[in-house]
Amino acid sequence: MNGEIAPPPGPPPPPPPPPQPMNDILDQNPHRVVMHPTFFWGKNAEILFSGWPGTRTGMYVLSLVFIFVVSVLVEMLSYSQLIKSSGNNNNLLGGAAETIIHGARVGLAYMVMLANMSCNVGIFIAAVAGHCLGFFFFRSRVFRNKSQIFCP
Repeated sequence: MNGEIAPPPGPPPPPPPPPQPMNDILDQNPHRVVMHPTFFWGKNAEILFSGWPGTRTGMYVLSLVFIFVVSVLVEMLSYSQLIKSSGNNNNLLGGAAETIIHGARVGLAYMVMLANMSCNVGIFIAAVAGHCLGFFFFRSRVFRNKSQIFCP
């Protein structure tokens, strides 16, 4: 401040450009998969892994079958008695086997939940149908003995 005069301030910075409509952004790259915040119906989705199933119809159908089968497996692991008690009563080995089966069931159930977070209606229907079919085969009264049916 030795008597120097400060230069006048420059012009203000230009305003930011207006935001682009979502359709313009999508039109720039037609092969890009977009995550939807609401349920949508379509084969262009991203489920579980980056780029899978992508934009190909065959891979989308494969993902529907995969989620359906995993949902059936979740129900099978939930209701089936895969470990039978034996006469030697090795509780440690039986408990370890049950824990591994439980971990597999929980992991598969979370995988189905994550697939549903894609908000794709086809994946949602495949997951619900798989759970229903699995329940029908492994828990409903159709395939159980009369002694296993509980009636209050």
